[in-house]
Amino acid sequence: MSDEIPGDDQTLEHPEHRVIDMTTKPEHDSPILVTGAAGDVGAIGRNLTALLLAKGHKVRALVRREDERAEALRGTGAEVVQGDLTDLTSMHHAIKGCSRIYFGMSVSPVYLEATVNTAAVARHHGVEAFVNMSQMTVAQMSITETTDSPQHRLHWLGELALAWSGLPVVTVRPTVFLEGFFLRLAARVRETDELALPMGSGKISAISAVDVARAVSVILDDPAPHIGRVYNLTGSESADLDHYARVFSEALGRTIRYRDVPLVAWTESLQKVGAPLHLVRHLAAMTDLTKQGRFDRMTDDLFKLTGEMPTSAHDFVKLHAAEFTRREGQREGTGA
Repeated sequence: MSDEIPGDDQTLEHPEHRVIDMTTKPEHDSPILVTGAAGDVGAIGRNLTALLLAKGHKVRALVRREDERAEALRGTGAEVVQGDLTDLTSMHHAIKGCSRIYFGMSVSPVYLEATVNTAAVARHHGVEAFVNMSQMTVAQMSITETTDSPQHRLHWLGELALAWSGLPVVTVRPTVFLEGFFLRLAARVRETDELALPMGSGKISAISAVDVARAVSVILDDPAPHIGRVYNLTGSESADLDHYARVFSEALGRTIRYRDVPLVAWTESLQKVGAPLHLVRHLAAMTDLTKQGRFDRMTDDLFKLTGEMPTSAHDFVKLHAAEFTRREGQREGTGA
């Protein structure tokens, strides 16, 4: 049975999330800062930038380096600035003049430092809204309850630090992403027609990063009603990997099977391809939490925010069918 999380009207007001009123008169001509705007697979920032620009907002897109992705962002009309979330000077440059901030960062051992650094500068400049991208697992964490993931612990501490800051924070906690969960498996699906993960019979309710970006764009478009709230975002269904294998089969028109693989062998394979230890430990913890049923959750928070249902796994696989299908003449094991 699903561990159902209440809607946004019931998840909010444990004492840590009370905020000091630091809101100012909205400055509609000031840009919205979007961090992680040049992200790759499963990137919320890149999708959020496009959505905010479509709504008529000015967007300042923060990138770590100047490359073709930064140029592509400029081509959409965004103001692009280069900076480091852990660097005080560059964050002053990024935040100054912005009224609203989207803060999101990929899995990293410096996540907490980046959160506090960004929050300190945001408080100094008196922003009217700070949307923090967290993780749904934090909903079940406390001073006495944690997980084996080093990233989850940083997210929990980051939420506390933001609450203590007095900033006008809105917290968004999605479950696992369809993009990260499925697209990163594309090569194996192409080559072996299987989903190979150490998930046992655990269930997940994966959500598309595009849907999460859509929810954040609604919040940033008019943040005042959302200040102090926590939104838990899930996908359209919660199911095990056997079910998702059948979804793949229906969407791709060929049989895809789920194979439960040993955790040790799986983590070793991640390290062999250069995955950082911090990330490997995080993913290993998530597989264990999946087996425990910790991601078997459903909410209607996305619908309440956007008026739209989450993208289904079937529609997601159909949309990305080319990435799950071996091209004619492609050799097995090449992934190219």
